[in-house]
Order: sequence, then structure tokens, then C-alpha cells
Amino acid sequence: MTEARAAGRGGAAAPSRLAGWFQALDGRALTVGSLALLLVTAFGSLFIGVSSVTPLDVLRLDNSDHQMRVFVESRVPRLAAILLAGSAMSVAGLIMQTLVRNRFVAPSTAGTVSSASLGLVAATIWFGSASIFLKMSIAVVFAMAGTLLFLVLVQRMRHPDIIVVPLVGIMFGGVMQAITTFFAFKYDLLQSLNAWTNGDFSGTLRGRYELLYLVGGLTVVTYLFANRFTLVGMGREFAVNLGVHYERVLYGGLCLVSFVSAVVVVVVGAIPYLGLIVPNLVTMAMGDNLRRVLPATAIGGAFFVLACDIISRTIRYPYEVPVGSVVGVGGGFVFIILVLRARSLGR
Repeated sequence: MTEARAAGRGGAAAPSRLAGWFQALDGRALTVGSLALLLVTAFGSLFIGVSSVTPLDVLRLDNSDHQMRVFVESRVPRLAAILLAGSAMSVAGLIMQTLVRNRFVAPSTAGTVSSASLGLVAATIWFGSASIFLKMSIAVVFAMAGTLLFLVLVQRMRHPDIIVVPLVGIMFGGVMQAITTFFAFKYDLLQSLNAWTNGDFSGTLRGRYELLYLVGGLTVVTYLFANRFTLVGMGREFAVNLGVHYERVLYGGLCLVSFVSAVVVVVVGAIPYLGLIVPNLVTMAMGDNLRRVLPATAIGGAFFVLACDIISRTIRYPYEVPVGSVVGVGGGFVFIILVLRARSLGR
């Protein structure tokens, strides 16, 4: 009898381990395949634009040549900015969804981006001639304050519905955006505000995007603390019982999200729905293990923004459409599908 039980346990455990191994293999294969597709698309994007630049022009290595200057001064910085901003905002959205425990919460639906824009307007009004670092710092403070205020609103809701919570965030962001527009109109900053609220990589040049390397570093830091974010996302009691300082990790993660959002808004402008749809699509395919899906989320966000940027450069060639508009159209469509899917599943 004992031997039979042992055999039974062994027979059940082996298929379970085998299934887990295949599932992990599928996740790695999906990540590697996505990375390969991203690299191929990124290489092709370097040679798309008004100025004709070919791989042969680059191989000449003549810095005085016009094509080479365009490649070094514009194409490479633009690609780097796209990859850094896309991956960082997607990971920020994944972290926020994990901490708040709602799949439809992201920097663009929680008032974080709108608060950062208000901070930029305030910094321009108060410190018009200040350095970009000071303005970015003020935007980070406003983004953190807006995110914490949204969190307070959510905690005061007795029965937070999965759809109602992001709707509250969208309304809160709308109020912040209205305040921002009022002050921008009053101080003649509407043109600057338009640049901050609509993501655009057309003006990305060498020397104007390097702040994004900060968010690239924070993305790596996020991976190191992924397990703690996962535990906090399971609830206060669960995290505390496992020795995690709940408040410290929660507010630390939200501050990280606010910092990433503010930096991206300062450098390239707001990119709507990016932190919402990419994490949802990746977790639908790979599960909810944060450490496991975080690399794929970063790759997926970078690829999504890169694809939208290529569309923005070619849809009205030789003119460019702001990439924020392309992302907004595609992201809004996917957002509606996700909401309808959640309703149909009774979530």
C-alpha cells in the first residue's frame, strides 16, 4: 500500500514537473522570438526617413558625409529613445497593475501622466530658465503626488470594481489635465503643453534624449525587486507574513512608476495606453509571474512603440504623424477589447 502511494505520488509529480518545464520553455521561446523580431525591426527602422540612408552609407564610416551625420545624430538616438521609453513605460504599467491589483490601472489611467504634465507647466511658470533636471524633478514630485492621491481615492472605495477603478483614474486625470490646460492658456504655454501631452520622437537628437537612460536603469532595478512587488500585490497580510515591509515596497514602487512617467513626459511626451495594453497582452500569454513576464513586457513595449513610430513615419510620407496619436488609436482599440473581454468573463 505504501509503495503504491509512493508510486502514485511519483507518477503525479513527474507530469507536473514536466508540464512546468514545458511552460517555462514556451515562455523563454516567446521572449527570445520577440527579442529577435525587435532587433530585426530596429535595424530596419534605422533606414526609414526623409533623408536617404543605406547600410552602405554607414559602412563608409565618413563622419563628414551627410548620410552618416543623419544616422549618428538622429536615427540612432531616435531608436534608443524609442526602445528606452517603450520598455520603461510598459514595465511601469506592469508594476502599477501588480501593486494596485487591477489590470486596467496604468500611468495613463491613474492620473500619473497628467500630474507630470501639470508639474512641467508649474516648473516652466516658476522656473522658466531653470535646467531640465530641475524641471524634471518638479514633474516627478507632481507625478508622485497625483499617484498617491489616486491611491487614496481607490482605498476609499468600498467595493472597487475592476472597471470603475480605472474610470475614476481617467476622470481624475481629466481634472488634472483641465487644470494644466488652464494655466498653460493663462501663461501662453499651450504649444509647449501640446508637445508634452503628445509623444513625438521627430525632435529626438543626440544630446536631447540621454535622460531616458535613467529610466532604463530603473527598469533593471525593477527586475531585481520583482518578487517583492509580487508579494505586495497579493495583499498586506500575505506580504507581512512573509517578512516584506508592505508600505515601503508599495510606495517605493509607485514612486518608481512616477519617476519613469515624468522622465518620459519630459523627454518625448506622453504615450497613451502603453503601460496598459502591453502588460495585459503579455500576461495573457505568459501568466502572472512578475519576474518571468517582466523581460517580455519590456521587449513588447519597445516593439509596440517602434512599430507605431514606423507607421507614423510612413503613413503620410514625407511628413510625420506624432507617435502618440498612432499609439492612442491602436491602444484605445485594444483597451476597448480588453474591457469587453473582462466583462464577458465576469471579472
